[in-house]
Amino acid sequence: MADNRTPMDTDSATQAFLDHRELLFAVAYNMLGTVTDTEDVLQETWLSWAGRTRAGDAGQAPEIDHPRAYLVRITVRHALARRARIARRRETYIGPWLPEPLLTDGPADPAAGEDASAHALRSDSVSLALLVVLETLTPLERAVFVLHEVFGYAHTETADIVGRSPAAVRQLAHRARAHVRARRPRYEAHPRVRRQATERFVAAALGGDLGALLEILAPEATLWTDGGGKAQAAQRPIHGRDKVARALTGFAARSATGLEIRHRHVNGDAAVLVFEDGSPHSVMVMDLAPDGEQVHEIYLVTNPDKLSALEQGAPHPRS
Repeated sequence: MADNRTPMDTDSATQAFLDHRELLFAVAYNMLGTVTDTEDVLQETWLSWAGRTRAGDAGQAPEIDHPRAYLVRITVRHALARRARIARRRETYIGPWLPEPLLTDGPADPAAGEDASAHALRSDSVSLALLVVLETLTPLERAVFVLHEVFGYAHTETADIVGRSPAAVRQLAHRARAHVRARRPRYEAHPRVRRQATERFVAAALGGDLGALLEILAPEATLWTDGGGKAQAAQRPIHGRDKVARALTGFAARSATGLEIRHRHVNGDAAVLVFEDGSPHSVMVMDLAPDGEQVHEIYLVTNPDKLSALEQGAPHPRS
């Protein structure tokens, strides 16, 4: 029987990539945790996709029946390859490393400046706290976890994407899920509760109210600060309510002048953007204890390289 499929032309190939770009961004970002690396992976994906499309047009390769599946597979494999480069960079990183925060409460209308990353992550948000846990997985475990738990891919589909057998993928998924649940039990505070706790915490922290901080912090609270050697930050995580409270009041005392506080959503959670003289100063994200009343983890990003996308509180611009 003759093959009557029409080869995908350049315009159709470009449109197919753009149609799925939001999904590809979200998949790669959840695997990598940085916008720059994610954008590089998307560029590599586009080049692979364009080359494969040209080969199909020339009759040198079979036509692609399912562009979405093919694009996700290319994106995941490029992201897995990039993990090795990221690991080498981390060896020389100064202090704790935290994922790059992304605003997820941007405008809903593309004509109003909607960004692919913001829209995709609103739909498939992975919290900053969960991204920190995902950093402890192997690259392949993380890919399987993201595809299955976040995007709902079946193990058979995931196996095709990562180039492993379904049995191997099920084993990877089991290990990853057990590891994540041990580090981060499943619970979700009501958004109103999260917002109220965030506002109370920020008022106490930036107001230097040590007593109020001690009340809202869980006994085993941990403060993670990421300055990348370029901004004020602790060189190690700070553990324990008393130490965390004193570190935060000290931070507030050294940064008290000219600060503007904006309550936004970062990676799907209530968060605070701190601006100094109109420029991004820091992002603070709180993770609540299971009771929803106290703050268990605080993630404070002050590295300016990770804040440039937050200029004027705007989402990261489309490249």
